[in-house]
Amino acid sequence: MTDLNPNLHPNLHRIAGQAVDGAIGRGLTVATGESLTAGMLAAMLADTPGASEMLQGGVVSYQNAVKVDVLGVPRELLDAVGSVDGQVAAAMAAGARRICGADIGVSTTGVAGPEPHDGKAVGTVFIGLATADGSTSYGYAFEGSRPEIRALACAAALERLLEALSS
Repeated sequence: MTDLNPNLHPNLHRIAGQAVDGAIGRGLTVATGESLTAGMLAAMLADTPGASEMLQGGVVSYQNAVKVDVLGVPRELLDAVGSVDGQVAAAMAAGARRICGADIGVSTTGVAGPEPHDGKAVGTVFIGLATADGSTSYGYAFEGSRPEIRALACAAALERLLEALSS
């Protein structure tokens, strides 16, 4: 069981269930690369019955060294833009997809607070998505406490995963 309070985002388990069912239904596998959510995304998927049929694995890359050394995010990119950036999120998703051998990679990076980070405001979040067609990212500006921002980021990542599974 995850330590995520379901009251922070009451639809989280439902969305995770839909993502697991969608991946299984299409015969696709998923991997995660998480900074901001530190494993919550993978845990939400794994809490869903049947997840073992679609969840390949995940990497918690809280530190930039892990983003570079494990996920393959270019160090020059991190030096230029910091860890909270759409290009970084896209590279994290692509790295998770590659190293876990998955069809889809999804990633999270952002600032949960209480202080800004890398010149980015609290609530700034990027979700990365990688498929065989390439990688992209989506930016968000969330408001709330640290746990609320992390829950919202997890929900956004699951929703982007659902969109990828629907296309």
